Amino acid sequence: MRLLLVTGLIHKKVTFMAHIDYFFATISPFTYLAGTGLEDIAQKHGATIAYKPMDLMTVFGRTGGVPPKDRHISRIEMRAQELPRQAKKRKLPLNLQPAFFPVNMAPSSYAVIAASNYGDGDLGALVHGFTRAVWAEEKDISQPEVIEACLKTAGFDPSLADKDMIGSAEQYAKNTEDAVAAGVFGAPFYITDKDQRFWGQDRLEDLDLVLSGAL
Repeated sequence: MRLLLVTGLIHKKVTFMAHIDYFFATISPFTYLAGTGLEDIAQKHGATIAYKPMDLMTVFGRTGGVPPKDRHISRIEMRAQELPRQAKKRKLPLNLQPAFFPVNMAPSSYAVIAASNYGDGDLGALVHGFTRAVWAEEKDISQPEVIEACLKTAGFDPSLADKDMIGSAEQYAKNTEDAVAAGVFGAPFYITDKDQRFWGQDRLEDLDLVLSGAL
């Protein structure tokens, strides 16, 4: 959106950048399948991104969802078909039954928050690195050495894994509360500054179209 400001005879154009709140979980397969598509869209539109890792199981419990293992068999079977299809479509490797799932997502989430606050690497690559570690590389992202390796690969100082743990834990809890308050019920979930909401990696095209003004 552009706003024309008039001050005497001086006309200035001020461009307001779009903003996206990105709610995700570092163990979510659909967050993995999103790849770095969000970052590509944000770059295309000059949009900013706020990375908000959340406790997905808590969000499920607060919004009527259930963990994958507790779902009706119809949903379990559908998920088992849908994940490989989407992975093939995006040319991403996928192990439908990874060795380390589910695991505690808090430590990797804290690392994302610390990286966002104190680092200068690639946050999109970091999020994708954690999810890829789970769903394609058979790694346990609750372990310090795995977290440090993901940070380093994404261009961050590995020591951020232990940076401001209390502050990161508080922010993680706040992200989870903010997610529920904002209408989030799954991952990945994208919300624009105009409160346009998108659930799932298969809605990235719609997000792109909304930011373009086509939807």
